[in-house]
Amino acid sequence: MFDLSGKVAIVTGGNGGIGLGMARGLAGAGARVVVAARNPAKSRAAVDELARLGPGGSVAIEVDVADEKSVNALVARTREECGRIDILVNNAGMNIRKPPHVMSLAEWRAVMDVNLTSAYLCSHAAYPALKAASGGKIINIGSMLSIFGAGFAPAYAASKGGMVQFTKACASAWAQDNIQVNAVLPGWINTELTVQGRKEVPGLEERVTARTPAGRWGEPEDFAGIAVFLASRASDFLTGTAIAVDGDYSIQA
Repeated sequence: MFDLSGKVAIVTGGNGGIGLGMARGLAGAGARVVVAARNPAKSRAAVDELARLGPGGSVAIEVDVADEKSVNALVARTREECGRIDILVNNAGMNIRKPPHVMSLAEWRAVMDVNLTSAYLCSHAAYPALKAASGGKIINIGSMLSIFGAGFAPAYAASKGGMVQFTKACASAWAQDNIQVNAVLPGWINTELTVQGRKEVPGLEERVTARTPAGRWGEPEDFAGIAVFLASRASDFLTGTAIAVDGDYSIQA
């Protein structure tokens, strides 16, 4: 039920952090993973690692997820080299931590383009291939800030809230095509983005650890299992959901 042998998965931002954590899970379950990101050297290192985890094989394709032509080229090359697309993980993201009265319009647009518009572009471009494969899976990466407010991240929070609603819209529109679309809401995870965040937001490390019952931040490898589940036949009747992977952080009083 969890076997992904013969499946092809595109993971945007798949060369590090949560994206790489998910890519590891998908590769280990047998999928061929396309690491779609901007840093070629980092992507090659990720592909080398993934090649040791499963028989599916992996490939790195450079892409600017906020550029329609680049995204279309990513999808076209994936279909040319791999023959099909079964799974899309919309993971690429960025953050600019400024309160709304300080953030510029250019900064707002940059965050929205990378975090939210990219999910539309990639999903829109991949849809024909997913339909041609008689169904597929899309996994969108939201955030705890889809739920909570944060004065230091207005554009990021708006983009991740939008990701949840975009997920529901796609799930409803494409159910007839046997395409399941779900969102994952990571809690506080040890990634390059949060390392910088802990420098910029005083006391963040301590507050998160104190609120999380497990007493730790999440790690990218904590997302391997949820990726395999949402990409596999095990989740064929699950669509339009937003699943928190946060060590219980979000339900604490």
